[in-house]
Amino acid sequence: MTSSLYECHILHHRFSPRVNRFLYRVFFFAIDLDELDALHQRLRLFSVGQRNLYSFRDADFFPTHEAVHNATPAARPAPAADGQTLKARVVAFLAAHEVDLTGGKIVLVTLPRVLGYLFNPVSFYFCYDCRGQPIAAVAEVTNTFREVKPYFVGRPAADGRFRCRMPKEFYVSPFSDVDVSFAFMLRPLTDRLAVQIDDYIGDARTLTSVLTGAQHPLTDARLAWFTVKYPFITLRVVFLIHWHALQLWWKRLPWFAKAARADRQRDLYRPHRSLTPSRKL
Repeated sequence: MTSSLYECHILHHRFSPRVNRFLYRVFFFAIDLDELDALHQRLRLFSVGQRNLYSFRDADFFPTHEAVHNATPAARPAPAADGQTLKARVVAFLAAHEVDLTGGKIVLVTLPRVLGYLFNPVSFYFCYDCRGQPIAAVAEVTNTFREVKPYFVGRPAADGRFRCRMPKEFYVSPFSDVDVSFAFMLRPLTDRLAVQIDDYIGDARTLTSVLTGAQHPLTDARLAWFTVKYPFITLRVVFLIHWHALQLWWKRLPWFAKAARADRQRDLYRPHRSLTPSRKL
């Protein structure tokens, strides 16, 4: 089995306009999308398409079969269709970015539903060719408004890492404008998970988010232990996001209203009503 768990530290360090540091611990699933049925059969605490302590639903991820909001030509949205599996949608997205994943596999680093509740600030798709070599990576960012935006991180560089820098054009935090740039750095999956995402305004780095962790087997025993160690993990993540935001508000950081940046939020799915106001009749 390729699928596993990663027990991680997450660091958020803001450099400007105020210094603020935030560190907490979580765990993630690393799911080989070809092993979903086998995991459903093997694990008692994890199910696919059914209620359980941990449950995975294909429709929760990568909604590229839905309408894209405020699309730009550079986005090259994948020609996904209703009824496609999650893996098929990711494969189509990669093909739109000139990556052929025929015969390859995809490992999704994420959190599934916990007691039916889902929230993932970011999920990562590590993609491998038919020989098992890393070929591409994709980040799927979700904000607290439940909007979703995929970012094509690209192919591995000469040192084997995935790197790219691109306009964010997505509302992630009221304390970070949508006009900043995202810089991704992902190491291929091993017995360690290592991800870094930096925010830049011009050449100035304003925020870094670092995710690092050790690999563990995906078993019922390990899931039971992590459930005790990290109870209500998705609710905890949401609470920590808002607690962190409150600390920044106390420090009087300037903040940005989502509706005021509507035209600069591009290439996203499941847009919030603030981006699609109802017409008055």
